[in-house]
Amino acid sequence: MYERYYGLSEKPFSLTPDTGFFYQSFTHKEALNVLRVAIGSGEGFIKVTGEVGTGKTLLCRKLLQALELNFDTVYIPNPYMGCNALFHAILVEMGIADRLNKANYLTCINEYLIENARRNRGTVIILDEAQSIPQESLEAIRLLSNLETSKRKLVQIVLFGQPELDAMLAKSNARQLKQRIGHAYQLKPLNQVSIRSYLQHRVSLAGYRGPELFDDGALRRLYKLSQGIPRIINVLCNKALMLSYASGEFYVKGKHIEAAAADSQMQ
Repeated sequence: MYERYYGLSEKPFSLTPDTGFFYQSFTHKEALNVLRVAIGSGEGFIKVTGEVGTGKTLLCRKLLQALELNFDTVYIPNPYMGCNALFHAILVEMGIADRLNKANYLTCINEYLIENARRNRGTVIILDEAQSIPQESLEAIRLLSNLETSKRKLVQIVLFGQPELDAMLAKSNARQLKQRIGHAYQLKPLNQVSIRSYLQHRVSLAGYRGPELFDDGALRRLYKLSQGIPRIINVLCNKALMLSYASGEFYVKGKHIEAAAADSQMQ
């Protein structure tokens, strides 16, 4: 709607986790580096937590891109399923569901992992929204980490989840899995300085070539209302651009952010 008005080729603040718009804030860059180092060193379990909207899924997809040359990856975006259903979803992602014989999931997965190891290919299973995993399935995931040779783990497992995941792992019946987490990282919201860079990064990638679109008043209101959460920033900025366009103005001001927040019931 407002793209032509601002000289944009696409909307800069879409809620779709597009890796082309990945912004390397300090926290996201550090998290990606931690993940790469941990996976490269052969850790069994790795955990990344963050509040809703901090960019976990986007980071997830960026990690998948970074791993594709040297690892076979299994991505489960919604692991809220029973033990056998979760194992079956993993087999489907591995492309070996047709090998399943008499529901012997672990044997089937183990054979696949051994084949990969012989080809010098690592295997990484990534579970997004891991705080939703039922307890019995969490135990099944722990059993997967037992698959190993005498020298190394056959599979590495990355858990992405909201802070509730930490509460799950703190329970006594999850202590064995918690003890196996070699690396953990907590994503932080953007700070006030980073928000300005974040906005410039996204509008530039969308094709904008003019002066800063968001004035200082807009940035202050945006930080206060979003608390640095990228998803909220995207919602407010998308609506603020529409409001500025609809009013015949060009630059986004504090009043546009306020109106966007009111429309989104965020005030």
